[in-house]
Amino acid sequence: MRTLQIINVRWFNATAWYGLYLGTLLQRAGHETRMIVMQNTPGALKAHEWGMQGVHMDLNTAHPFRLMRTYGQMHRLVTGFRPDVVNCHRGEGFMLWGLLKKQLAGGPYAFKLVRTRGDQRLPKNNAVNRWLHTDVADAVVATNSVMARHFTDVLHVPASKVHTIYGGVDADRFVFDPQGRERVRAEFGYGEGDFVLGLLGRFDEVKGQKETIEAVAALRRQGVSNIRLMLLGFDSATPQSVVEGWMRDNGIEDISVITGKRDDVTACLSALDAGVVASKWSETIARAALEIMACARPLISTDVGVMPDLLEADAMFRPADVDALAQAIRRVASDAEYRSLLLEQQQSRIRSLTGQQFLDQTLSLYNSILRK
Repeated sequence: MRTLQIINVRWFNATAWYGLYLGTLLQRAGHETRMIVMQNTPGALKAHEWGMQGVHMDLNTAHPFRLMRTYGQMHRLVTGFRPDVVNCHRGEGFMLWGLLKKQLAGGPYAFKLVRTRGDQRLPKNNAVNRWLHTDVADAVVATNSVMARHFTDVLHVPASKVHTIYGGVDADRFVFDPQGRERVRAEFGYGEGDFVLGLLGRFDEVKGQKETIEAVAALRRQGVSNIRLMLLGFDSATPQSVVEGWMRDNGIEDISVITGKRDDVTACLSALDAGVVASKWSETIARAALEIMACARPLISTDVGVMPDLLEADAMFRPADVDALAQAIRRVASDAEYRSLLLEQQQSRIRSLTGQQFLDQTLSLYNSILRK
């Protein structure tokens, strides 16, 4: 099978990761795959780093001349590469791929079109979107149940066309590392009695670093003296200096660390005693949650996006609520039986969310539409 993965994303965010990881899985499994990426972007660099062939296209432009040039580039790529499936991971350019599909339908260059919706915005219920997703796309992939229900209940896309695929985690790479745990805890000066809470994610308001810092500070004031905070993140929409200012203002500089970019993420995750997803919205693709769970660390989370699809209700709390977050942290830090229960539930769940299952689910979908 030959596929095109359309990943015209400016940043290496969860949407870009989902598409790029899927493309690498397909390529490794023997399915020739090309990545359509934006030139000089983190996504293009990551595709190259992962050994994938990136094709640069200006799919995000609104300039008529550039759109015409891009459409010609698309046509040449399809007639030369002859993909069986084109999978669009962003909305920009989806209309162009839909028009090209219609133009080539019934001929030797016909292809099937899939739209994967992994961003936080629900699609608008208008005539164009209903036409694109119902009449043009052969299948729609939602990365969480909220998005899937929106397609069926609001846009009235037939349920047979809507598929929920959460993604997956590299189970060979992300696994609990006891030696790495010991090394990283020693590096940051953690003692045996310290309880290390970790938040994995880029520095951005949506990720809830500020609320997590405030919750940890509140617990410290309440006498939870062994709490420690590890932020596994780096500059993004929010500069690191701002995050450091939050730590300083809340008086927890001495019990907090920022790892920055690390090559030993698995060891850092293994060094945690619990992980937290504190996102205030979004989290429609839960890469960080999957990696924490795969490293056998108990996880608590806000109840946003895909998280209710992954965790039991007992592991979740309200978003942007510092008091609720502090209560959740206190419970996971003080109740060993609760931690064991979370770990048992989440280890059972993560076994169905590996990269291999991500690949198998996607191939099953692709093969089903190719048979039609």
